Amino acid sequence: MSTHAKRERLLLADLLEATGPDAPTLCEGWNTRDLAAHVVVRERRPDAAGGVLVKQLAPRLEKVMEEYTAKPYEELIQLIRTGPPRFSPFQLKQLDEAANTVEFYVHTEDVRRARPDWTPRELDPVFQDALWSRLERTARLTGRKAPTGLVLRRPDGQTAVAHRGTPVVTVTGEPSELLMFSLGRQRVADVELEGDKEAVAKVQDAKELGL
Repeated sequence: MSTHAKRERLLLADLLEATGPDAPTLCEGWNTRDLAAHVVVRERRPDAAGGVLVKQLAPRLEKVMEEYTAKPYEELIQLIRTGPPRFSPFQLKQLDEAANTVEFYVHTEDVRRARPDWTPRELDPVFQDALWSRLERTARLTGRKAPTGLVLRRPDGQTAVAHRGTPVVTVTGEPSELLMFSLGRQRVADVELEGDKEAVAKVQDAKELGL
């Protein structure tokens, strides 16, 4: 049975192929070629991928990214589509689901929503629940730099506290949209914000909320 991560992987690969290497993305400074290289490096070069979080590894990550960005675009797409190397931990279904479901969904939306004519994508309830499960577990991490208290709320009333503090801003939306909001894509997330006017403005304008 296909997993959420595998489905999102193929959707991302197809979308990158269809848009070409020079299309814009929501990732500042990156076009689709850069985004494709990032996905491949993250999955295939753990010796460099740590540079995203560890400053000491950043120069190596930059060098490896340059190498992969220079590869033929079609090769990058194929590497994404075929998945991790044979002995990669990502070959384990549970790890692939945990690590890649959100990664591939968000990056697919990074390409889709960078286009002026993008339209909302219908997601099934099971996938929304899977995204909510991951969001609940990572809310404190993705919201730790929020300038105010931050609560994430589904339309059915389920909530996750992303950042403690006052005043509090409550963000309501489907899990997929709350993820986009939490990961710095506030301007394209279909959500409603409640709270003090100044606090809401601070949250909307924050360059990053966490990680």
